[in-house]
Amino acid sequence: MSHSLLPGRGCKHLATALLLSIATACPAGAQNDGYKLVWHDEFDTDGAPDPQSWSYEEGFVRNREWQWYQPENAYCRDGLLILTARNEKRPNPTYKPGSKHWGEQRKDIECTSACVITKGKREFLYGRFEVRARIPAARGSWPAIWLKGSKYSWPSCGEVDMMEFYEYGGVRSILANVCWGGAKGSSAWNTQTRPFTQFTAKDSLWATQFHVWRMDWDKDYIRLYLDNELLNETPLTRTVNATDAAGAGDNPFHTPMFLLLNLAMGSSGGKVDANAMPMHYEIDYVRVYQKK
Repeated sequence: MSHSLLPGRGCKHLATALLLSIATACPAGAQNDGYKLVWHDEFDTDGAPDPQSWSYEEGFVRNREWQWYQPENAYCRDGLLILTARNEKRPNPTYKPGSKHWGEQRKDIECTSACVITKGKREFLYGRFEVRARIPAARGSWPAIWLKGSKYSWPSCGEVDMMEFYEYGGVRSILANVCWGGAKGSSAWNTQTRPFTQFTAKDSLWATQFHVWRMDWDKDYIRLYLDNELLNETPLTRTVNATDAAGAGDNPFHTPMFLLLNLAMGSSGGKVDANAMPMHYEIDYVRVYQKK
């Protein structure tokens, strides 16, 4: 790797090879508790993310966020997937004077970033998901690791936020959330938050380091972890879509879900620190394990 916090690239290749050999050779799988590695991306090939696994969201997508998503802002280098948010001003090609859609109301693009997704390419039902990443912790950034289903529209499709970082109640926080269809078109949530200072008080260099976010998901529970610390436990007996929601009475967490990695800016992330631009969200690997 090009930085001092991770082993060199050759070491990473060796570690990956060992991981795969263990997963292949051991009947119990790649981990001691019965999980077997079923898919992973180590981002070891420089250039665009693997098109067999990843596609892109494009444009102004959700939440009145500041950024315009484009593929050019996602690239692999030195064993990392890097999502970059940068100041980039140009006319908005979707601008429509008088439109009621917030994205079409913007005459110009002022910031670009990236969101990569596995929809239609890599979708999974249950398992252990691990993502090792270093997040930009400057004010206004909104990096996330999350999953959605394809069966219904949001929120009845289900959403799991393995990681979000943004200003929650005016406090920069790490969040771990589970969401499903609530009553009268609303969304139902189990949201757990940790103030960012909880981590930096223990380690002032926390934001400069890579950390592992994990989800353990089976037919009974979704459990979300950060560096092996449990942040959120959601029993799936709670997550049935409301009787007047799309997919009424269905549980979205018993159907396959796809993964999204994105760096949003502004909106719930708060006012963007202009001095921190460009911002980089670096993902070391994505690994999915399942039990036989």
